[in-house]
Amino acid sequence: MTPNATIPPRPKAVVFDLGKVLLEFDFGIAARTLAPASGVTAEEFQRALDQSPLLHDYESGRIDSRRFYEGVVSRTGYRGAEPEFRASFADIFSEIGPMVELHAQLRAGGVPAFVFSNTNEIAVTHIRARFPFFRDFDGHVLSYEVGAMKPRPEIYAAVEAATGHGGDSLLFIDDRAENVAAAVARGWQGLHHVDHARTPVEVRRRVGL
Repeated sequence: MTPNATIPPRPKAVVFDLGKVLLEFDFGIAARTLAPASGVTAEEFQRALDQSPLLHDYESGRIDSRRFYEGVVSRTGYRGAEPEFRASFADIFSEIGPMVELHAQLRAGGVPAFVFSNTNEIAVTHIRARFPFFRDFDGHVLSYEVGAMKPRPEIYAAVEAATGHGGDSLLFIDDRAENVAAAVARGWQGLHHVDHARTPVEVRRRVGL
């Protein structure tokens, strides 16, 4: 530590990204399931889903689930019904055990924890039903509800409103460096998540568990 370095205060709340932090996901799973009922290959179907302009509009709240489904049909020739599409589009997640356990430890230790995610209604409906830990967070700030995606400043402001904290009272964990940088620019403590084993150790150290 350099002589002028300061030790950040113990955070009053921990804010988790969802995908690649608490839940692994793979749009390829959905694409391989859905493509046989379409006019395109699985690879082409995945490009219509994964970080596409259509998905961006959906997760930004500019279009609803019905219009997202219609957009996929238009781009891929998908012939299945909307309920079948929803089920396959959503069933792409699996728990990241050490990070879910970290949340349980924070909860047991009385440390408030929040989910902060670029996501969509179909995914969240599935996650709420499939993964009980999701319901145990103190709050959820979700891009499609806010109408903005990370790293736009208005969704970070929504987190501050939801948690009742700002600046270095918040510790934010995200797998995307640009999202962490946007948090740090607001004075938050940021942790770029790259290792499922190391992140819990660092978070426990910072919160004093």
